[in-house]
Amino acid sequence: MHELLKRLGSIFLTPIRACRKRYFPLLLVYFSYGASSMGNVAESFWQKDSLALSAEQLVTIVAWVAVPWTLKIVVGQFIDSKKIFGSRRRGYVFLGAILLALGTILLAGLAGEKSWALVFGSPYAVYLISSLLTITGFMIQDVAADTMSTEVVPRANRSEENIRSDLAMVQILGRIALGSGIFAGALVSGWLAASFPAETVFWLLLVIPILSCVGAIFVRLEKIDNAAGHPIDRKILTVGLFFAAFTIGVGWWNPPGAQEIVFGVSLVLLSALLWLVTRDLPRKKFRNIVAAMIALFLFRLTPAIGPGFTWWEIDVLGFDEQFFGHLAQIGAIVSLVILWTGANFLAKYSVRSVLLFLIFIGTALSMPELGLFFGVHETLNLDARAIAFIDTAVGSPLVHISMVPLLTIIAIHAPPQNRGTWFAVGASLMNLALSGGSILTKYSNRIFEVSREVVDDAGEILVSQNYEPLGPLLIWTILFAFFVPLFGVLGFLRRGKN
Repeated sequence: MHELLKRLGSIFLTPIRACRKRYFPLLLVYFSYGASSMGNVAESFWQKDSLALSAEQLVTIVAWVAVPWTLKIVVGQFIDSKKIFGSRRRGYVFLGAILLALGTILLAGLAGEKSWALVFGSPYAVYLISSLLTITGFMIQDVAADTMSTEVVPRANRSEENIRSDLAMVQILGRIALGSGIFAGALVSGWLAASFPAETVFWLLLVIPILSCVGAIFVRLEKIDNAAGHPIDRKILTVGLFFAAFTIGVGWWNPPGAQEIVFGVSLVLLSALLWLVTRDLPRKKFRNIVAAMIALFLFRLTPAIGPGFTWWEIDVLGFDEQFFGHLAQIGAIVSLVILWTGANFLAKYSVRSVLLFLIFIGTALSMPELGLFFGVHETLNLDARAIAFIDTAVGSPLVHISMVPLLTIIAIHAPPQNRGTWFAVGASLMNLALSGGSILTKYSNRIFEVSREVVDDAGEILVSQNYEPLGPLLIWTILFAFFVPLFGVLGFLRRGKN
């Protein structure tokens, strides 16, 4: 028993022991990003009760705030090449903080009905400008923080294995810091919204850019060769700008098959950017990088079940809103705990081993959902809610854990002179894989068409309920999510190389 407690204590203390003093400032930047959620509840109620905007206008704003994220590659190129406020790293955190502060001040002024805020136009225009400034600030800080996560680890006179382990631990600690910020923001968001006017809550949000600036001021990074930067690569910049313009243009035009068009063209453009960023590396390392990115892409390129399973849980199993709320809460808490306690495993083992573990355990944890649909719980006389609760508690952390090997392998292979651009390209490729997964989800649900009952005001059935295709859909999704990632990992990640 003593030995078991000692081992459990060692597992629990791993992130604490691994967290060097030089990591704390960077983790503060990640924490501040997550803690921005403390204003979410106040903003939601203010939108509903005080902001006289239509649903269409709010949806338009949501569409616009996705635009800055398409510019990550362009920002990465500037971070690699141009100093701002005397630095190619900290300066961009400061720039992001300035934009965050400006967006927050505009939001507070609009909520307080200040005349100076309306100088920029109607409430719709002010809210749109505020949202764009805030999201752009977060996007710039995100690229800068990801770049610094590869440089906060000392590399001089250290083995490649130790460097890899520390890079993985920094990514783990970054996810923990981000998750802790989100959790802390969620804890106080409801209390703040109930205790203070929205204007006051928004003014309090100014602590977020201050925290990120404090982190940037004290962060210590490894010495970078050619610290002054190198000229902007016009080819990378041109392709990056075209990628952003194309994505925005197709999204705005929304032609038939827009999602598929964006996916196909983006895959070509991001592959070209991957080659441009890594073209000067030794041929062997270039092949390793390409193989790793293909494996990670296939790992992420998996379809989801879709909304049909949730409809079935509501209509057949009788799950209500409160129970789904409990599932979401337990999933968030357990994810943070598992990420913390699994830090040693994620940092010490190779990316190949971690991904194989996630593939097999993910498939195993899909079985309860399949069992629920086919009535295994009734045969075994088990409560369906208990099975769903356990399945969520055990399975939900896998989504967060899977981010660690992806970020780790991007950090390991980051070219010294293009780390900002590389992280942006790598993250964009991984997000594109998720988009591909959503396309597969769409076509899977067309083939296995699940429908819930829809009635009009007179009680006439417009769409009949049909959950029979849900069984084949579950089986297809589980098989795809097992064999395609397994092929990617075994086929492209060599043992002991990643």
